[in-house]
Amino acid sequence: MASMPVAGLRPGSPTDPADLVVRNAKIFTGDPRRPAAGALTITGGTIGVVGDDADVAGHIGPGTRVLDALGRRVVPGLNDSHCHIIRGGLHYVLELRWDGVPSLAVGLRMLRDQAARTPEGQWVRVAGGWSTESVAEHRAPTPAELNAAAPDTPVVVTHLYQFAILNRAALRAVGIDRDTPDPPGAQIVRGHDGEPTGMLLAAPAAGILYATIGKAPMLDRPLQKASTRHFLRELNRFGLTSFIDAAGGFQNFPDDYHAVTELAAEGELTMRIGYHLFPQTLGQEVEDIRRWTGLVRPGDGDEWLRFNGAGENLTWAAGDFENFAQPRPELGAYEGEFEKAVRLLLENGWGFRLHATYDETIRRDLAVFDKLAAEGLFPGAGRWMFDHAETVSADSLDRVAALGGSIGVQHRLNYQGEAFLNRYGAAAAASAPPLGAMLERGLTVAAGTDATRVSTYNPWVALHWLITGRTVGDVLLRSPANRVDRETALAMYTRAGAELTGEQDVKGMLSPGFYGDLAILSDDYFTVDEADIPFIEAAVTVVGGRIVYATGEYEGLAAAPPPVEPAWSPIAHFGGYQASVRPSRSGIRQAELLRDAAAESELHRKWRIDKGLTPDTETVDGFSDPCFS
Repeated sequence: MASMPVAGLRPGSPTDPADLVVRNAKIFTGDPRRPAAGALTITGGTIGVVGDDADVAGHIGPGTRVLDALGRRVVPGLNDSHCHIIRGGLHYVLELRWDGVPSLAVGLRMLRDQAARTPEGQWVRVAGGWSTESVAEHRAPTPAELNAAAPDTPVVVTHLYQFAILNRAALRAVGIDRDTPDPPGAQIVRGHDGEPTGMLLAAPAAGILYATIGKAPMLDRPLQKASTRHFLRELNRFGLTSFIDAAGGFQNFPDDYHAVTELAAEGELTMRIGYHLFPQTLGQEVEDIRRWTGLVRPGDGDEWLRFNGAGENLTWAAGDFENFAQPRPELGAYEGEFEKAVRLLLENGWGFRLHATYDETIRRDLAVFDKLAAEGLFPGAGRWMFDHAETVSADSLDRVAALGGSIGVQHRLNYQGEAFLNRYGAAAAASAPPLGAMLERGLTVAAGTDATRVSTYNPWVALHWLITGRTVGDVLLRSPANRVDRETALAMYTRAGAELTGEQDVKGMLSPGFYGDLAILSDDYFTVDEADIPFIEAAVTVVGGRIVYATGEYEGLAAAPPPVEPAWSPIAHFGGYQASVRPSRSGIRQAELLRDAAAESELHRKWRIDKGLTPDTETVDGFSDPCFS
């Protein structure tokens, strides 16, 4: 199928034919010079003409593919500025995703079904994208429920970076028994008999969770590459066209980067990737960074795969874990090695990003930066930023701005907001993070998900959180001053992310000369019911002028993905994100709409009485107004 049927536009013989034309659209360009349009062209992977149908008609040649948007909303391709997709892609097809699952009962049915088809020696793993606040029961599964669902197949269910639940078979597989000591910063929960129950707590360090997941069987390299391909297409499903990978624990360079590197070399990436390097070995961080500065430099690569800097940790000792069910971690002295790492990066023109949940950590980091700034090293040539920053203070934000830094925010509190609220109170939750104060200072504030283990990779869930301040459990946390409008939220998910990789002149807007990255949406983001924002998906996703995802009326315009392997994969049977009934179409919402309509009708009747347009009388059915006779 070469193109959508189009009435009124016929191919001619233009001197500069476009490769792709999108017309009959409601285009939000993100460009303040021309924020709206009805059509655009893409040639050679970049935007050409932005205008209306008449403007693009002269660029349609015999080989031009024409997409009729059918009046739908078109937006710049979304850019997740902080995620862990490179690591997640290596085992995506092995994971049972509970992203979007509405209840624990549904999740356990899926788990039981998957355990029955999982071959001996393999595991069932639920590794992120959900929380107790996102399921109707408001709780996690018990070890007994996992044992009942899968008596013989190892099962591990991780909950954020708070805890993991293992069945008996998984405890045996990882070698945890009554004699296993608690690792540092973690607890193996035991029963009265001294035997492990299957609960592993991050108290507060998440190392025990990393290590447990790391013992699960892995795919071989060809299947890791295929798994990554499927994961990228799943992200295209939501209109994502770029992401910045923040590296992370158990993500070694260059070994664990082979899948995206090979896909890039073959021209098979469907997402643009900026990646970071994260030192993996405690006590060896500075030497790792020193070695890397001789191998790569920020900006190395191309428009599809480019190196962006170091982090999100530079030294393990400086990482403040974000388990809000536990007290804030008290970090030991880390400034010495941390200063060495930052100095080394600045002297080599590297940018970096830092995991920093609490203002206490941010202030300590800034003290090191101030010392280096006195030597003329700040602001340096490389871009730098703090990630997360849920409790950052106004004073710290002033210092970040003075030192040329940026901020990355993620929707972690969307999934553990109630835990934060219970520990720190409503006043602290109202400004976690303080979006208003960040934007008032003119800081670049880019949005992301921190997927795949902490939050879902669905960007529309994160956008809903930015706009409403409500958790997945519908608890209102943030004050109006720390919520943003829809256009600002979208800018945080497009232009701001491009600034973090130095691509603001070619990415994040639909403007002439910019990358041809866009999404035709299933619903109009700017007018859809606020509660329905998390349910938006892409009807079509275009990256560099290439259609990489298409569904519904556009089925067949994108290349069909290969079958998922292995055949018993949870993704092969359940897919990825579990879309459910959107609130505006639920029975409760329909009842609310009827109630609102009745109330409006009563107000209208009273208005007519006040104006003398109808007598102040009622019939038995309540409609004496002649308009209703």
